[in-house]
Amino acid sequence: MGIGRSWDLETRMMTGEETTRRTDLSRLLSDRKEQLDKSYRDLADACIDPEDPEAGPLYKRSTLENLAKGVVTKAPTIPQMRALKAGFQLPLGVIQEAAGAQFLGIDTVWSEDGRVRTLIHNFHELAPEDQVRVETLMESWRRLKRD
Repeated sequence: MGIGRSWDLETRMMTGEETTRRTDLSRLLSDRKEQLDKSYRDLADACIDPEDPEAGPLYKRSTLENLAKGVVTKAPTIPQMRALKAGFQLPLGVIQEAAGAQFLGIDTVWSEDGRVRTLIHNFHELAPEDQVRVETLMESWRRLKRD
């Protein structure tokens, strides 16, 4: 992909002219909306950063709906992720992992025992043998930390 094409794709993505390839955060929010059985308006009203409640809701209904439907907007900021945590009643780490995957292509990979994690660009696109290599490295790191 040449520089001009890359810039054009990036510009279209930032202006919301197309949807993202990854929809991790969008799916998470959409699924959680259904579980909570709430409207986008109710959720937007509840999306308040607990560290700065005076700022009020950090999402308008339409912006939140676009985010949940996978229409590309810019990645949420840390205060916006804390607001999503509050509004959707989800752990902040889950929201951060989904946002990292959707907007940056960063996958969080956990060791089998859940004690070691690594962040890898497009882990799920790696060949299976390369995924095994990463998991082996994580296991050796976990053992090293335990010793």
